[in-house]
Amino acid sequence: MRVFDTHAHYDSGAFNADRMEVLASMPEQDVALILNPGCELESSRTAVALSEQFPFVYAAVGVHPSDCGDWEDSWLEELRALAAHEKVKAIGEIGLDYYWKENPPREFQQQVFRKQMELARELDLPVIIHDREAHQDCLSIVREYPDVRGVYHCYSGSLEDAKVLVKLGWMLSFTGVVTYKNARKSLEVIEWLPMDRIMIETDSPYLTPEPFRGKRNDSGKVHLVAEKIAQVKGMDAEEVARITLENGKRFFNI
Repeated sequence: MRVFDTHAHYDSGAFNADRMEVLASMPEQDVALILNPGCELESSRTAVALSEQFPFVYAAVGVHPSDCGDWEDSWLEELRALAAHEKVKAIGEIGLDYYWKENPPREFQQQVFRKQMELARELDLPVIIHDREAHQDCLSIVREYPDVRGVYHCYSGSLEDAKVLVKLGWMLSFTGVVTYKNARKSLEVIEWLPMDRIMIETDSPYLTPEPFRGKRNDSGKVHLVAEKIAQVKGMDAEEVARITLENGKRFFNI
């Protein structure tokens, strides 16, 4: 079962001890492709560097809402320069996060989000959206950019919002969260969602699927997400893996 992990953070400190070994092991685990999004300038640079070292690794560059507190508009120039790299396939991870009280003010997050949406539009690149406890504001900003296409990573919204996003031409991506006991809402969305709009991811080193929950996640476990989707859809897991691999390649222009 060859799979595409469309969202994994190998720039994370959780991989400092064995990053290269973990990545080198992925082809033998049938992981065909990995996309590593940045969360600020440093991790975006690291994502690009890792994409240069492994032929199956690609990058996205962007500033995460939780990391945007020190934002300066000069950062846009660096993101633009990084995005010129041939293995950078999206602007991300960008969006809104209202979950953590210590995060930058909501209006400031929205400003930074809009500036990066404008950059994506200028560069004709898709975006990778982080939306946590900010569904209506996030959707409102997405609607302001009808010519920008994107994916909601680790989708956690309602079925109603999923229908709106699909109508707008967007993709939804799912993590190991779908294997958790409280994943009823995500499974309802997956049951309805057309297969050509689904991508799978680990969000490594986070959100490890059952039965490995509590341990560090890596791309070798993304097949468990495909298997859960197959179970919900009444499909063969190999077919889900094939379709989501093709969806990811088409979306990221790989």
